[in-house]
Order: sequence, then structure tokens, then C-alpha cells
Amino acid sequence: MEESDGAVIAGSLSAPAQFGVIFDRHGSMLLRFLARRVPPAEAEDLLGEVFRIAFERRSTFECERGSARPWLYGIAANLVAKHHRGEARRLRAMARASVGRAAADDPAERAVAVADADALWPRVLDALAAIPEAERQVLLLFAWEELSYDEIAAALGVPVGTVRSRLHRGRARLAALTSEGTP
Repeated sequence: MEESDGAVIAGSLSAPAQFGVIFDRHGSMLLRFLARRVPPAEAEDLLGEVFRIAFERRSTFECERGSARPWLYGIAANLVAKHHRGEARRLRAMARASVGRAAADDPAERAVAVADADALWPRVLDALAAIPEAERQVLLLFAWEELSYDEIAAALGVPVGTVRSRLHRGRARLAALTSEGTP
């Protein structure tokens, strides 16, 4: 049976090299999260920063927890917030790029794209950019990273009820913003 993350982190206090197991278990998942939020080259740099911070703070980790996943997502989410305060601008740029790509397609493909979810993508990105950061964080951790309410609460350091209300408000705003202008 595999040791829990808590046990590995506790062991890393006396044998620091053991912390590499935590990277092996969670590194690729966190890189995917980061790559969705920042450009790929920056995601790799932030991943290193996540694990540097986690390593430095490993003595504060509550080792009775089975998984370090929410803790690591919390560190990553905070780094993204600090690193990319201008995330709304990036999402709008992605939306413009998506529109430009669709315009370059031939007319038959454009007609199909209107019915396809790809046609909705620019509006989704604009809507995500318009949603307050706290709600956007919860939405992305839930939808893209598939974290549970409890894991999101632990990652962001907020009560589960706050996660539920932010997710509810975020979904409602996203639905309203993506449906604006829809015939």
C-alpha cells in the first residue's frame, strides 16, 4: 500500500529527498492547471515555484491529511493570482484569437462552427474574464481540475459554504454572460 502524502511529507522533514514523491504524484496535474491559466513557459516556471514553496513550508503541512492535493492547489492558485493579475486581458486575447481563427475558415466550416461549441468559446472566455476572481478561481478548480467542494475549500482556505456560493454565483454569471446576444 502506498504511503499517504502526509506520511511522505512528514518523512521529508528528516529526509528531504523524499519530498520528490509529492512532485511525482501531483506535478503533472498541477502543470495542467497552471498551463490553463498562464502561457506554457510561465506554467513550468510557476510549477517549480509551487514546489519550492511547498518544500519550504512542508513543516506547516497538516500531516494527518491524506492528500496534499488541495494544499498544492492552494499554493498554485495564490501564485497564479499574484503572477497574473491581468488574467482578464489574457482571456480576452484568447477570445480574439479564436474569432480570428474562425474567420479564416472556409464558409462551410464557419457554418458548422456556429452550431459547434467552438463558436461559443470566445464568449465563454470573455465571460470568464468578466467574472470576479474569487468566483473564477472556484469555477476553474471545479470544472477544469475536477476538485471536490472540500478540496477547493482547503485549497483556497475558505469554508465549503463559501465555495458553494461562489460556484453558484459564478455559474449563474457565466450562463448569463454566455447567453447574452444569443438568438
